[in-house]
Amino acid sequence: MKKTNFKIDGMVCGSCETIIKKQVSDLDGIQKIKVNYATQKAEVTYDEDLISLKEIQSKISEKGYSCDQNNSKRKYWAWAFAILGIVIALYFLINLTNAIQLPEISSGMGYGLLFVVGLLTGFHCISMCGGFVVSYTAKDVEAGRKPYKSHFMYGLGKTVSYTLIGAFFGLLGSIIAFTPMMRGIAGLIAGLFLIIFGLKMLNIFPVLRKLSFKTPKFLNKFVGKNRSSSPLIIGLLNGLMIACGPLQAIYIMAAGTGSIIEGATLLFVFALGTLPVMLGFGFFASLVSSKMTHKILKASGAIVIILGLLMVNNALALTGTGYDFNSLAGLVSANNIDSVESDSLAVMKSGYQEIYLTVDRYGWQTDLFVIEKDVPVHWIINAEELNGCNNAIQVPKLGLAFDLEYGEQTIEFTATEEGIVSWSCWMGMIPGTFIVVDDLDDYSSADLEESINEAAAVPSGTSCGGGCGGGCGGGCGGGCGG
Repeated sequence: MKKTNFKIDGMVCGSCETIIKKQVSDLDGIQKIKVNYATQKAEVTYDEDLISLKEIQSKISEKGYSCDQNNSKRKYWAWAFAILGIVIALYFLINLTNAIQLPEISSGMGYGLLFVVGLLTGFHCISMCGGFVVSYTAKDVEAGRKPYKSHFMYGLGKTVSYTLIGAFFGLLGSIIAFTPMMRGIAGLIAGLFLIIFGLKMLNIFPVLRKLSFKTPKFLNKFVGKNRSSSPLIIGLLNGLMIACGPLQAIYIMAAGTGSIIEGATLLFVFALGTLPVMLGFGFFASLVSSKMTHKILKASGAIVIILGLLMVNNALALTGTGYDFNSLAGLVSANNIDSVESDSLAVMKSGYQEIYLTVDRYGWQTDLFVIEKDVPVHWIINAEELNGCNNAIQVPKLGLAFDLEYGEQTIEFTATEEGIVSWSCWMGMIPGTFIVVDDLDDYSSADLEESINEAAAVPSGTSCGGGCGGGCGGGCGGGCGG
C-alpha cells in the first residue's frame, strides 16, 4: 500500500469533501481517502498494483476539480474581474436610470435583489447538491422516466424547508426584541458571512477556508444512498445545509425581521431564486462541463462579495457608526454646496415651525432642513410615490420611526439640542439631515453653510439597514410622532 498527498483545486465548500470521497472511495485498490477543504489537500492510501495515482486524480477531475499542480489561476481572476465590472456597471446604470424599483415590501432587502442572491447561490447549490441531482436524473433516464417529477419534488421540498425555517427564525426574532442596533448587528454579521464566503470562493485568503460550518453528517450519508424515492426528502433536509454561506446570511436576516410571515417570505423568495440554476443544471448537466461550472463558481464569488458589502453598508447605517457609504460620501461633497434653497428653512407659524417634504419614487425632494431647537416642529410629508425603500423613515436621535402613507401626514417633534440630526429611509439608502440651531432668525447664511459642511463631515446617525424587517408599526419598532 502507498500513501500519497496531493493538492486539489476547485473546492468551494465543505461538501466538496464528500463529493470527492464518494467519487474515489469505491474504486478498486482504494483503501482510504481523506480530503481537507481548508488545506485543499487529499491523502490517499491505495494499492499501486490495482490503480495508479494518475487514475485517481483523473477520476477526481471528472467532477470538475483540478489536481494539476501547474494549473494557473489567471483564468479564474479574469472571470472574476469581468463579472465584477459588469455588476458595477449595472449597479450604477440602475442608480442613474432608476429603472428597477423595489416593490412595496417590509424586509431589509428588496425581494428582487433577494431573488438575485438566490439565483447566484444556485451555482453554489450545484457544488453542494449537484451530484445528487445528477444521480437521480440519471436513474430516471435509465428507467425510461422523465426527470420532471423528481425535479419538482426536490424543488418543492427545498422551498418548503427554507420557508418553514425562515418562519422559525422570524419567530425567534419576534421573541427576542430586535432593536435597531440589534438589527444592524444582525445585518452586519449577515453581510460579513457573504463577504467571507465570497473570499473563500475566490480563494484570495486560503486561511478563511478554516472558517466554515460542516454539513450535517447524517445528511451527507442520506445523500450518498441515492435512493430514487428521496428527492422530496433531500429537498426538505436542504434547509439544514448550514454550510451554505448565503443561506446563513438570509437566516440571520429573517431573524432580524421579527416576524414569522416576513421571515418565511424572505426564505421563500430566496429558495425560488436558487431553483432555476439548480434544476437547470439537472436538465442541462450534459451541456455544462464540470470545469466550466467551477469557473462560474469562482467568478460568482466576486458578486457575492459585492452583495455582502451592500448589506454591511446598510447595517453600518443602522448602527449609527457613521462609516456607511452615504456618510463617507458627504466628506467628498461638502465643498460642492454653494447655496441653500428656501424650502430647507423652517417657517414659523402659530408657535410651530413647519417644514415640508415631498416623497417620490426617487426619494426626498428636499433632504436637508434647518430648524430651531426647543420649538415644536410640524413635519408635513406628502407621499406621492412609495416603494420598498422610501415607505418608512427613522430619526433615531429623536426617537422617531414611522411608516409613510400616500397623501399628506404630519409628524410632530421637538429637537432640544443644537447640532446635526441625521434621518433616512428605514433601509438607510436615502439619507437626510436636520441642522438644529439656537435661533433661526439670527442664523446667517455663512453660519448656515458652515453647518451644512459640518453635516457633511459628521457621520450620519442611525438609519435603516439591511437587517431591518418591516416598516414601523411592523417589525421596525420605534416611536411614531404625530
